[in-house]
Parts: sequence; structure tokens; C-alpha cells
Amino acid sequence: MTRPKIAIIFTGGTISMSIDPRIGAAIPSLSNEEIMSLVTNIDKFAEIETINFSKLPGPHIDPLLMMDLRNLVVDIIQREDIEGVVITHGTDTLEETAYLLDLTINCTKPIVVVGAMRNSSELGYDGPSNLASAVCTAISPHAKNKGVLVVMNNEVNAASEVTKTNTLSLDTFKSLDFGALGIVDNDKVIFHRQIVDRQYIPATTIVPNVNLIKCVSGMDSALLKFCVDSGSKGVVIEALGRGNVPPKMLEGIQYALEKNVAIFIVSRCPTGRVLDTYGYEGGGRQLRILGAILGGDLPGQKARIKLMLALSISSDLETLRSLLENNQYQ
Repeated sequence: MTRPKIAIIFTGGTISMSIDPRIGAAIPSLSNEEIMSLVTNIDKFAEIETINFSKLPGPHIDPLLMMDLRNLVVDIIQREDIEGVVITHGTDTLEETAYLLDLTINCTKPIVVVGAMRNSSELGYDGPSNLASAVCTAISPHAKNKGVLVVMNNEVNAASEVTKTNTLSLDTFKSLDFGALGIVDNDKVIFHRQIVDRQYIPATTIVPNVNLIKCVSGMDSALLKFCVDSGSKGVVIEALGRGNVPPKMLEGIQYALEKNVAIFIVSRCPTGRVLDTYGYEGGGRQLRILGAILGGDLPGQKARIKLMLALSISSDLETLRSLLENNQYQ
């Protein structure tokens, strides 16, 4: 029986780390071969081709590197001999990379992003188990046409929905609004539901100078104006509640929009979408009338990735609105 061939791209992260006794802290140290040697019996399920992209911690992966990774994945996934791609990644920025890949790659083959919460020197190192589950997902015919998937702790989540919810727990990656797409059970993937309205942005480059501001009580426009004056092409605001800001922020929002700097509104709440429900000063209705764009249920870090990609296509605010709001406010 012919085994499906899976490409595993290693980028680093905790899955590749062990404790350096000189400093008493974890650093990237394991080779691709050393990691794969711990994934027992995987050769019975798939033929593995390993590719070294980097050996970087999650915080070192920036949007330009994410686009380099995206271009590599596009090249690999087009090969006829490759059935799917698995990417190891540091968990701190995993959801951002996964979401960028999901937005910019339109293919039927499975693409799975995976990491670990414990390094190889710790008891209960979860890297091999997670990597085995990721490969099992990538070889499953049921994983086709589902966009980029994140597999951790035997759960399968959509890159567009998942977020890291805890600094320590093995089950840190969750889809808070909708729940997991499925599970990996007895080396097989079982999907419970489908993804609705997955979006594709045909971007091949990215505009990195986009800022993220978290809104708090009594906030004024100083930080927002600083971002604009420093050359920001867009600003994501994690607004209050349904998508509202303190009145003193309005001046800065108007200032940004007058200079053609996109303002993308999401909520600092962990679940729920923003909507132009409130008409008071600083309310979502006023922000949208001014020209701000609403970001649905995206968290700030994903909204920033989406805005960066959209800006590579157009800087026109109405064109950006059509790309970013994705008809959900029509």
C-alpha cells in the first residue's frame, strides 16, 4: 500500500527546544531529525519529507517571515507528490501565521500548523504527540478543502477561528465562539462541522507598518496620532464592547482617516462581533459613518494580519472596506 507523502516544514518554537543548562532556560536546540525520531511509528502512516525553514522562537516570526513561509508552502503544495503540508511553529504567534496562510493560500490539500506547550526537557513533552496528530490530519481526505488547520492536544481548529487562550495549558488553542472543528481519535480525524464563509485575499506581499491599539477607559488620541505621524498605513483598534471608543479618541480617528490611514475596529472582548449598534459620541455607528471599518469577531492580532494583507492590494478606504468586512455588514 502506497503511503501518502507529507512535507513537514520546521520553523522552530517550543517543539524544537530543550533546557540549556548554562542558563537554565529553554532555547531552540533540537534538529528536525531529533524531533522526528520521537514521533514513533509515523512511518507506518506517511512518507515524510522534512524541510528546514528556520529555528526561531514564536516571537521572532514577523509578518515578512510569514510571507516567506507562505511562498514556500505555495511552492510545496503544488507538487503532485505532496498530499499535504505540516508546519511546526512557536505557539506565541502561531495563530497569526496560520491565519495569514489561510487568507492567502487557496488550495484543496490540507495545510496543518502545529506546536508544543512543553519543551523536550520537561515531563510530558507534547511535541511528538501533537506532530503525530498533525500528520494524521494532513493525510486525511476529510481534511481537504478546509483551509489551514491548527492541531494541538488532539483537537482540530480552523486557523480563522482559533486563538491561544492560556499561557500554560496543553489545550490552550481554542475556538471560543464556535468550538473545535473536530478531534484526532485513534489516529483518525473526526470532523464535527464545516467552515462557513472562509475568506481568500489574493495577496502575495504584505504591508508591515500597521499598529494595534487596545482601547481603555478614558483613552485619548495621543497614541493614535503618534502612530499616524510615525508612518503607519493602518491602525487596528481593539475597541470597547460592541465596538465603541471613549469620546477623546474621536479626534485621533478623524485625524487618521483624513490622512488615508485605515482604522479597523474590533473588540477587546474575547468573543462576539463588533456592530454599529450605538449612536452616542464614540459609538460604533459614529465610527462607521466617519469611515472606520468593522472587523467582525476577529481578535486584534488577526485583524492586524488581515489589514496588512488588504493594504498590499489597495490603500483606498472603500476598497479596503469591501475586502475586510467581507459582506457581513451588507
